[in-house]
Amino acid sequence: MKADYLKPFLLAAFIILIDQIIKTWVRTHMDFNQELHFLGSRGMLRYTENNGMAFGWEIGGEAGKLILTIFRIIAVGGIGYGLVYLIKHNYHRGLITCVALIFAGALGNIIDSTFYGILYQHGQLFEGRVVDMFYFPLIRGTYPDWFPVLHGQSFEFFQPIFNLADAAISVGVITILLYQKRYFKQHEIPMMISNTNSEIVEE
Repeated sequence: MKADYLKPFLLAAFIILIDQIIKTWVRTHMDFNQELHFLGSRGMLRYTENNGMAFGWEIGGEAGKLILTIFRIIAVGGIGYGLVYLIKHNYHRGLITCVALIFAGALGNIIDSTFYGILYQHGQLFEGRVVDMFYFPLIRGTYPDWFPVLHGQSFEFFQPIFNLADAAISVGVITILLYQKRYFKQHEIPMMISNTNSEIVEE
């Protein structure tokens, strides 16, 4: 039983560790907005920081940032509790792994926003900025003249700059959406049997 709990949390700890190592390396070896290309113009490290959510999205102002950080802490506590619940009730290993990825990603970014203000940015607790670096502008072009509203404007895919924690969250959420029937199917049958047995006993 201990191994069932150990593996998901070891996975989460490993992702958090690698995420923080990458962020620390970028912060100490790159200038802000500096780029290091590893796939030509289609893939690179670009050192950026943001106040807000995954992929650089933000809630404006210091009050918005504080609210977001507190929400993150509450959310990661809920995700951690949910992970323990799934393990305890023997849910599908794939689902447990996905929730572990989401937990790791959320906690990885919380470390930035909670402590980096004190460690690196001469601020206070909860005033840190999240470090982002992975940038993959795979497709660049211009919207055609027939395209509504945006015609003639430039477009780029994939535009957001993200970190390993963001990627872990995205992989976990997308995988759950794609395989939700498989992940939850094994608990439908025992529940139906339990309900049927209860009805028989009552009769």
